[in-house]
Amino acid sequence: MQADPRALRFAAAVTAVVLALVLVTGSAWLLAAQAVVFALGVAGLSPYGTVFKGLVRSPPRETEDASPPRFAQAVGLVFALVGLVGYVAQITPLALGATAAALFAAFLNAAFGLCLGCEMYLIIRRLPPAAR
Repeated sequence: MQADPRALRFAAAVTAVVLALVLVTGSAWLLAAQAVVFALGVAGLSPYGTVFKGLVRSPPRETEDASPPRFAQAVGLVFALVGLVGYVAQITPLALGATAAALFAAFLNAAFGLCLGCEMYLIIRRLPPAAR
């Protein structure tokens, strides 16, 4: 399956805004909503991608394999869930640290097209089968 890199960067930008709002407001509910978005992204059903498709009618000049971005969504989901545990358990450093790490990754993708989760996916794929 292929993905439009423009949609992926749009989704990263929206994610960065949402995660920044989580850090500013301390809203566990907003982080939970973002966790749901990450889970939908893992399934290939990103609502942010759907919004992008509704806004942009031109076809992409190029596409990329959807597997690395889906893996990145799974990594984002893990960080969001860890952040939620921090908020629920009132472990503020855990909540803020996990949310900030996810925000940093989303910002890098949105601003510079550098998808850390995608790079992790590619590194893992290059490992010998016995090391995976």
